[in-house]
This record gives sequence, C-alpha cells and structure tokens, in this order.
Amino acid sequence: MLTKKQHTLLMLIHDRLKEDGVAPSFEEMKIALDLKSKSGIHRLINALEERGFLRRLPNRARALEVIKLPEDEETASNNNIFKPDFSGKSQDTDPQTVEIPLHGKIAAGTPIEALEQYENIAVPAGLLGSGSYYALDVDGDSMVEAGILDGDRVLIERCDNAHNGQIVVALVDEEEATLKTLRKRGPDIALEPSNRDFETQVYPANRVRIQGRLVGLIRQY
Repeated sequence: MLTKKQHTLLMLIHDRLKEDGVAPSFEEMKIALDLKSKSGIHRLINALEERGFLRRLPNRARALEVIKLPEDEETASNNNIFKPDFSGKSQDTDPQTVEIPLHGKIAAGTPIEALEQYENIAVPAGLLGSGSYYALDVDGDSMVEAGILDGDRVLIERCDNAHNGQIVVALVDEEEATLKTLRKRGPDIALEPSNRDFETQVYPANRVRIQGRLVGLIRQY
C-alpha cells in the first residue's frame, strides 16, 4: 500500500509522461505535493523505486519510467501513517506474558511508512517495564552493527524524547518512520545507522518527532 503522497506523486509522473513524454521537474513535483523542500521528493521517489513502481533511467535528465500502477488504486490516507494511540495499557495474557500492539514494519535503512493498523502479540513480561509499549518488524539492514537484523521484531517504549546514543523510532516530516541511533547536533537531529554502507541522515529538529525508544527485540529462527 502506498501513502497518499507516494500515490499522488506516482500518478503525477504517470500523467505527465503520458501527456508530454517527459516527467515533471523536481520543482514542479514539490509544488504539486505542497512540500517545503526537494529532499522530500527524493525520498518519495526512492520509496517508489524500492517498491517497484518507478525506475530512474541513467544519464538522462528528468528521466523517470513508471513500471506499474497500484492494481486497486488503494492508498493509505494520512490517518494511516504511523501515529499510534497508546492511551490504553498493555493487557496481561498470563503471568509470564503481556499483549502489546504490533504496528507494521519499520525501516532499518531508508525511511518507510509504518501503518497504524495492528494486531496484538504476546511478549515476555520480563522484557518490559511499567510504561506503554508496541512492536515493529524491522525491514532493512542499516542497524546490523547494533545487532538488529532484517526480520527482527523490535520492542519500543513510547516516549517523545530520548538521549544521544539511544536507538529510536523517528517520524520524519510527519510521513515516514525509521529506526536509527539519535544524535543531537545543535539545531539539527542526526539519524545514524549502524552499518558503514549507509549514510547518516541529518534534519532540522522541527522535521523529526521521536515516537519511542528501543528496549528489546525478538528474533525468530
């Protein structure tokens, strides 16, 4: 499922290619989607590429090719973007386990959306404290040097602030969530991977909202 902005951008590119034979410029895309900077367009295009909807053609300006369109034209509304409601407490299933919500996937790589729909899962009570918690499935390998592998299930304590060096769920531009190490750099926030093949992403602090901090993980073999 695409987010609303991903779908809007994909259809904009598709319609312009059909009409004019050339994709819109990044400036035109930015204006059409009401974004503040072109970096948001870069992230959306990267996400569409990774999902197999779009391809960039090398050595040509504004050369984008739409590979496919969503089959059912269904998109995620802004209300489906990961903004979990943790007003309820975790419920006990037995003395050794508690139930917490599992909220889709979290990127350990390029940011992706984490959807609001969830199912409850049982986790060992000893892994959690007295706060509110949720789980996410890791998609990507940018945190492998921190011991977090693709396919791991991470346990997150809800919070809106964290210390330098803590691994957090960060929501970027109210659209995309990612799992990274938090580094505060004056007015900026750096989201640092634990894999030398990935680059640290730096944003103004007002573009990043902390959604929780890592407290544990579950790995299935």
